[in-house]
Amino acid sequence: MDLTNILKKRYSTKKFDPTKKISSDNLEKIKDLLQLSPSSTNLQPWHFILATTECGKKRIAKSAEGFYKFNEDKILEASAVVVFATKVDITDDFIRHANAQEDKDGRFVQEQFKKDNYNGRKKFANIHKYDYKDTFHWAEKQTYLNLGVFLLGLGVLDIDAVAMEGVNMKILDEEFNLREKGFTASFVVALGYHASDDFNAALPKSRLSKDEIIEEI
Repeated sequence: MDLTNILKKRYSTKKFDPTKKISSDNLEKIKDLLQLSPSSTNLQPWHFILATTECGKKRIAKSAEGFYKFNEDKILEASAVVVFATKVDITDDFIRHANAQEDKDGRFVQEQFKKDNYNGRKKFANIHKYDYKDTFHWAEKQTYLNLGVFLLGLGVLDIDAVAMEGVNMKILDEEFNLREKGFTASFVVALGYHASDDFNAALPKSRLSKDEIIEEI
């Protein structure tokens, strides 16, 4: 597997082939990608809505009406669609929940390690809550970190995708009761296989030169 070639090949799909579906095996791998992404202090401040049915995709497509209608077909014609949502507030209960899961998974050889882990995570959460006053922004950075891993992973699986902020997040929050669950929608990713007439598939990849963006010392 050559990651450079995968990065060169993957692109933002503009039109999906609705007749091509992601296999059940790959859908499980997609769930793995969402679950296994790294995050700051292993906080995992995210929640996902995975739609693979026509009904589910139509519910998500409600957020692509009006001004955002240009993204409606991408949602409806994709094989699957994922809503990425972010934890609005990092509460002590949520921190303890993450700590308890790590304990369950056997990450703490000694009880003191569990206490130290909780205190360290709590300290960083408090820095962002009281000093930087950017708790949600910090949490959403982790969701975008997940997106990077997700898009690369889809490339490895040879699955096409497009990440979209061009949807109505409030509609998604209301449709899936995200705010009641303590989350809010951040963006949507449609995935599947591109149509033969997707104009973006044939265009050359364009990036700023390495000389411009990388300074070697």
